[in-house]
Amino acid sequence: MNCAGTPELKTPNLDRLAETGIRFENFFCASPVCSPARASILTGQIPSQHGVQDFLRAGNGVNVEGDSKTIQYLEGRTTYTEILGQNGYDVALSGKWHIGDSGTPQAGFAYWNVHATGSGNYYNAPMFTDGEQYTSDGYFSDVITDNAINYLDDQKSSDKPFSLNVHYTAPHAPWGREQHPSEIYDDYFENCEFESVRWDPIHPEHLLKEGSSGSVGDTTENRRALLSGYFAAITSMDENIGRLIDWLEANDLRENTLIVFTGDNGMSMGHHGIWGKGNGTYPANMYDTAVKVPTIISRPGHVVEGRVERNLLSHYDLMPTILDYVRLGYTIGNVRDSLPGNSFAGLLEGAVEVDSGPVVVLDEYGPTRMIRTQSLKYIHRYPDGPHEFYDLANDPNEVTNAIDDIAFRSIIRHMNRELQEWFDKYTEPERDGSKQAVKGRGQLDIVGGKEEAFAQDVTFLRDLE
Repeated sequence: MNCAGTPELKTPNLDRLAETGIRFENFFCASPVCSPARASILTGQIPSQHGVQDFLRAGNGVNVEGDSKTIQYLEGRTTYTEILGQNGYDVALSGKWHIGDSGTPQAGFAYWNVHATGSGNYYNAPMFTDGEQYTSDGYFSDVITDNAINYLDDQKSSDKPFSLNVHYTAPHAPWGREQHPSEIYDDYFENCEFESVRWDPIHPEHLLKEGSSGSVGDTTENRRALLSGYFAAITSMDENIGRLIDWLEANDLRENTLIVFTGDNGMSMGHHGIWGKGNGTYPANMYDTAVKVPTIISRPGHVVEGRVERNLLSHYDLMPTILDYVRLGYTIGNVRDSLPGNSFAGLLEGAVEVDSGPVVVLDEYGPTRMIRTQSLKYIHRYPDGPHEFYDLANDPNEVTNAIDDIAFRSIIRHMNRELQEWFDKYTEPERDGSKQAVKGRGQLDIVGGKEEAFAQDVTFLRDLE
């Protein structure tokens, strides 16, 4: 975002949200890839609880991109949207779902108009609504915003409060010129040097990934092309976010509506020599560029305005926060006991600190797990490494792995123990990600089922040289 330190990037509406709310500098996903992170946002649980541990390569819908089955990966899990629906809210989803069986409304959503898988071409995207698959007409960020605004128009005569989830696929690959509005893409390609974007030599463990045609920014021209598409996707999304804000203002609902903007995972665009997410490498990476996510929360007149919040927070904190903020609490049944996160609703209302115990965040991607404080990060890989440790105070760009530095030996031992105890507390043994063969190539079935749960085909870019 421009407001977060990328001056070349045009995001006037996200900047507008930041000016009228809180921008979170240290917000983390629960897993650095889309489907697990999205499941954690909705359930407040970690992947080793809800069992979604990689992007869903199968189960999205019969005959969708060769898929042969439908699986509701969150079946039996309580979501915050479901609780809102049970308490009088009209709950809607427009855009990306990617947590299985895309043709069937789930998780309390009464309005359901979703992408058939989770990413793909920005024009003529496959979608589901009312149990029927159709092909969208137009640029996808525009399409799902149009659908969202149509839904909002229908709510004007309703007395029920609404909870609308607008889930963009942007800025996911593909990033080709033909995929995005040409005037935006060309403006970046012709006029932007992308000087603020870090660019390192290709990582030795970089995977060949689908979706970007195997492209990486290994030359100046390739890098310019990829970043132009990436920036164009963000700017186009920003324009559509502006349309939603404008609708709320035009209908006198801006100050009565809490807006939460976040990404499902981070993305390295040349950082550390990676063009991808946590699964851009094998073993998976937990660099901050993969696990930190942009997050803004805004409600003028109610949420603190113009604040940059530096507390460490995570997607698993969102469910308790949202339910706490709307005064529903989050002690429904035994749900609260199984949630690792804490409400930070007090921050929204002006509190200076969050009372959430130890100031750490934790992250997982299959057998790779991370624990992070403000100044230290430890990454543990099961069963036997390689492990990593970064002194972020002196090495904020995570250049030097200090795992063998004797000066940090006792700190590493302590963080290792804290990580293991935390995951032992919340992990459901049959869904323990540390024991799963997650290679970053996609989840094929429910963890613990009769079929192989994860795709194992791994091809490194270096193997193609």
